[in-house]
Amino acid sequence: MTKRSSVLWPLEYATVLTAVAQKIRIGPFVALTKPRIIELLLVTTVPTMVLAKQGLPSLWLMVATVVGGALAAGGANAYNMYVDRDIDAIMHRTQKRPLVTGDVSPKEALLFATVIEALAFGWLWFAVNPLSAWLALSACAFYVFVYTMWLKRTSTQNIVIGGAAGAVPALVGWSSVTETVGLEAFILFAVIFFWTPPHFWALAIKYERDYTAANVPMMPSVAGHKKTAVQMTAYAVVVFALTIWLWYVGELGWLYLGASIVFGAAFVYGSFRLVLQTDQVLQEKQAMKYFTFSISYLFVLFSFVAIDQLVGFGT
Repeated sequence: MTKRSSVLWPLEYATVLTAVAQKIRIGPFVALTKPRIIELLLVTTVPTMVLAKQGLPSLWLMVATVVGGALAAGGANAYNMYVDRDIDAIMHRTQKRPLVTGDVSPKEALLFATVIEALAFGWLWFAVNPLSAWLALSACAFYVFVYTMWLKRTSTQNIVIGGAAGAVPALVGWSSVTETVGLEAFILFAVIFFWTPPHFWALAIKYERDYTAANVPMMPSVAGHKKTAVQMTAYAVVVFALTIWLWYVGELGWLYLGASIVFGAAFVYGSFRLVLQTDQVLQEKQAMKYFTFSISYLFVLFSFVAIDQLVGFGT
């Protein structure tokens, strides 16, 4: 046997690895976890840890908390796709999801979600602390049973109440450092909770027809764009007020305060522009821009929570 025939060359290795990856279908299972949503949740976790520590926590604790949080959020999102596969098949925005395309079967999705949620609980329990594990599990349970299986299909307040699940990572971040949940953590929880309706309703304005077709009572489909925009503005004002309260309670510095005022005002103004816009096509375009900005706003706000602590510009 020649040397050439007994050794796989680099190109052949790549071909084999690609075939293996396709066979075990890594991509569709990753898609079940909604990686972009996980990224957003973790953006709120680490800065909260920095605030709780009033400095930089250990690298191990940050990694352990982020890994556990990512697994917990991924499991919850996979459960969500399992339950919503009928809705996802109707909505154009979600028709390429793994359970709709058949890349993953419902049985596989349910097993996958259960396994990684169990891993998340065990990991957080032993690598972080039991309180963080229970908080993460409660977020999953709330997201699946309260939001996905109940409110999403029955109430216009679905995303308002259901948004509590997405706010729990702030509590997990705080508890991972202190093994308790302080007032600052609850304020950060409230910031995310009240930020969620204007953030998500902006997307729902764009995809109103999708939600109507799927018989999901999302606010824009039921109340119309203008009334939704008015409520978005009200929630944005609450978020703005909460960020200022956090500055006072958390004894944050002027660096954070300046950022929270500037970006918070932009967050309120963006929603108010939707109230004033009467052209539906332009309103949908503005709504998508606002949706994108709302993500940046949350990222910047929490980043300045951490930066303020690390730089040490106290009040």
